[in-house]
Amino acid sequence: MNTDRWYYRVFQSAPDLIRSLLPGSATAATALSLDPAAPGDQLYRFEALEIKELSHRLDGVLWPRQSTGCAETGSPEFPVVLLEVQMHPDPGFHHRLAAQTYRFLQRHPQVEHLEVVVITPHQRMGLGPTKRPRLLEVLLQEVHWISLEALSQQPDLDPLLNLLTLPVRPESELAASSQQILARRPDLKTVVLPMLVQRFPQLTEEQIMVIAGIPREEIRHTRAVQDWLAEGRQEGRQEGLQEGEAKGRQEGEVAVTLRQLNRRCGPLTGATTAQIQGLPVEKLEALADALLDFQGPADLASWLAANTSNPA
Repeated sequence: MNTDRWYYRVFQSAPDLIRSLLPGSATAATALSLDPAAPGDQLYRFEALEIKELSHRLDGVLWPRQSTGCAETGSPEFPVVLLEVQMHPDPGFHHRLAAQTYRFLQRHPQVEHLEVVVITPHQRMGLGPTKRPRLLEVLLQEVHWISLEALSQQPDLDPLLNLLTLPVRPESELAASSQQILARRPDLKTVVLPMLVQRFPQLTEEQIMVIAGIPREEIRHTRAVQDWLAEGRQEGRQEGLQEGEAKGRQEGEVAVTLRQLNRRCGPLTGATTAQIQGLPVEKLEALADALLDFQGPADLASWLAANTSNPA
């Protein structure tokens, strides 16, 4: 699923939702406005900011509104918030998060109160090495990690917070969750329907409408609904193509690297082969460069020990 773009839209639709994800804001969730006439954008504005030096676009920066009196600096009550959504394992994520956080502060020296929020599907993902420099460890301890799995298990979840959990909820729970959200916030069809289409790509538009609790005739009379459903299908197709291209590139890098290693280091063990097959493309490219200097299997073992968290 193309969850990154979907989460952008969620926080664009209701940027004040970020307050309920910050520590010390237990009362914020109950204070969230669920009135479609006031859709939760009174305190924060959402921005997708590109850090050109890193060629990386932050998933989101939430700036306090002018009405808070701290639009540029943030405050203890309304801090500036860096938002990252990480839905897949990435061994380089911790280091990248630290780099972009400090780069953001360098580019915005006026910020006095900053918080970092990372949304993940669960707490079991591999996002970096287990052994880290103390400076990196200190920063990661200050990050607010939001597990969607844990969030979805909270009783009487606020509809806006429930919205965040749609990508990870079991299919059997999606109808009830979607209907609860839209009963309180019908304006959020723009984000609920595309996600349902991605979760149920085999269903027709009419079946999706039934899951969402929307009268079937509305699809015939509302052009916007048709556009939202079509957009969900388009994003699902694009995600599938991107995943296919990435998988093909990774498999190609694996084949070339293994062939070169067998020539330079001799036959590899099954465990070593499996470990190399599990490397991301960036690591495979680094290994392809490094192996040109290998003299034997000991060099390969040393490289794997230094560049992976689970050496063979």
